[in-house]
Amino acid sequence: MSLEGIGISIFAGRTSRGFARKICGYLGTELGRGETIRFSDGNTFVKILEKVRDKDVYVIETIGLNPNDEFMELLFWIDAFKRASASSVTAIIPYFGYAKGDKKDEPRVSIRARVCADCLEITGVDRIITMDLHSPQIQGFFKKPVDHLYGMPTLCAYIKSKKISDLVVVSPDAGFAKNARKFATALKTSVAIGDKTRSGHDEKAEILEIIGDVRGKNALIVDDFTISCGTLANTAHMLKACGAKTIYACVTHALLNERGCKALEDSGIVELITTDTVENALTQHHPHVKTVSVAPLFAEAIKIIHNKDSLSQLFDGFDSM
Repeated sequence: MSLEGIGISIFAGRTSRGFARKICGYLGTELGRGETIRFSDGNTFVKILEKVRDKDVYVIETIGLNPNDEFMELLFWIDAFKRASASSVTAIIPYFGYAKGDKKDEPRVSIRARVCADCLEITGVDRIITMDLHSPQIQGFFKKPVDHLYGMPTLCAYIKSKKISDLVVVSPDAGFAKNARKFATALKTSVAIGDKTRSGHDEKAEILEIIGDVRGKNALIVDDFTISCGTLANTAHMLKACGAKTIYACVTHALLNERGCKALEDSGIVELITTDTVENALTQHHPHVKTVSVAPLFAEAIKIIHNKDSLSQLFDGFDSM
């Protein structure tokens, strides 16, 4: 029986339709019909082109390369589905860019993730599904359920297939060290940690030293996302200086811009392994980027939620690492 036949509809925002079609292909259903128009003054207009009354709607929109436009479009979709009498609306946000704004760590600044959470709930969202939040604690900003998926099992499956010998997992800073240890446990390797400092909001970071033994080893730098590739490149340069051999990098979300692609090419990183949570034209055919799909994982989450089962089966073995 198709998902449409049992009261489920899947839609997508303008920048996530490719990812949504992969999910629909896995589930054996068609993507819901809708249109997004962006007027010359910057205004966004959305319209549902089929009946959704009494259906459980899943709308897919990553908050990535154009976060302000994408976030506003997502709000408009949620509002449209609610006004069209959908039974429930689940927002699937593969990458939630505003998760970086999780605290008031300077005077007179906004806690941006909290503002986004409030907006989504006021608009009427019933549930959020996302992956590898930069700050997982923002799940507590929501009163509605937030399902937090992990990209690590999919990424590790690909890395294992490469059969890299003498591998060491490297966290670029202490903040990601816990996650790096989970990668190392899954890959049965040791861990090294970079001592990173950042002085401002210019996306420039300096790696002061590498803590751990990397000499003569192949290194895998792990992080949750990259934009400028600055942290990855600086870590790679320091690893080379410390005697590492071949260097790989692995991030869940690749938001590389042109400057970031150039930095990757000059970094000595032979392969950046990432997922398809962000539809980035600059990385799709880049010779140093390998993209593995997490669409099947999101599709499984949809099936489990619809069947009113527990999502914990998707995390078996991960939380205990």
